[in-house]
Amino acid sequence: MKLDDLYRQVIMDHYKNPRNKGKFEEGAITVDLNNPTCGDKISLQLKVNNGVVEDARYTGDGCSISMSSASMMTAAVKGKTLEEAKEMIARFSELMQGKDVQFDDYEDIEALSGVNKFPARIKCATLSWNALRKVIDEEQFNKL
Repeated sequence: MKLDDLYRQVIMDHYKNPRNKGKFEEGAITVDLNNPTCGDKISLQLKVNNGVVEDARYTGDGCSISMSSASMMTAAVKGKTLEEAKEMIARFSELMQGKDVQFDDYEDIEALSGVNKFPARIKCATLSWNALRKVIDEEQFNKL
């Protein structure tokens, strides 16, 4: 099996069997973002306690790349500190730039490495990560 085929299977698995899809009733920081270019929308919710992401969920509508990326990101960020999550955002940005980046703690993310070959799809893959950055920025601002 070729690596591209394996990556495609991982992406479609997250799309068809999303991890952490849903909403918290209360006690979560929520950020809503959309990509007006293609119509993707996401609502990201994080439960943060003492600077650690205890849980993450999302809802939204979008293409397989956008929704799979949200599924992968929410699974990867659980249990991470806000600083570790910021580092993951930076590494994901590098991945989208075509750099060789490893996600040893959650390898499924590497399946999105081929997205950089399609510049129009990069915004799809980064939507949930931009929402994560916004949540972290808001959480840290609220502590000032």
